Amino acid sequence: MRITLLCIGKTDDAPIAAAIEKFQHRLKHYIAFHIVVIPDIKNTKHLRIDEQKAREAALLMKQFAPADHVVLLDERGKEYRSVEFADYLNKMMVGSVQHVVFVVGGPYGFDDTVYQRANGRIALSKMTFSHQMVRLFFVEQLYRAFSILKGEPYHHE
Repeated sequence: MRITLLCIGKTDDAPIAAAIEKFQHRLKHYIAFHIVVIPDIKNTKHLRIDEQKAREAALLMKQFAPADHVVLLDERGKEYRSVEFADYLNKMMVGSVQHVVFVVGGPYGFDDTVYQRANGRIALSKMTFSHQMVRLFFVEQLYRAFSILKGEPYHHE
């Protein structure tokens, strides 16, 4: 299985970017993982929110292959404890899912076309986080999940 984290907009906070890179490097020991960044939409001051979401959706949809298993990181998604998230990933691996694409949307969330394409939604928390922090929290949880699956001591329960 391969995992991609698809994001809109770059991480411009150097310490956060460094922490993301650290976990990205650690994940190489477990799975093929990479991050794809789609540039922010330009001149959004003149767009309505639905127009901005539609433009972002068009860019996101170009990134999905028909067989991809798409999971949105969305505040209204299902919440997992770390061990449950590890089980969720394991079920996809056992179920022969070839490529999982986790998606971090733009500042206003996702257009309906992206919701319709998605195979699932996950919430990292009921709280709202910056998109840069979401990336860091997600890659850390992904690393934690694989350490749980391998029985390694990173996670304590």
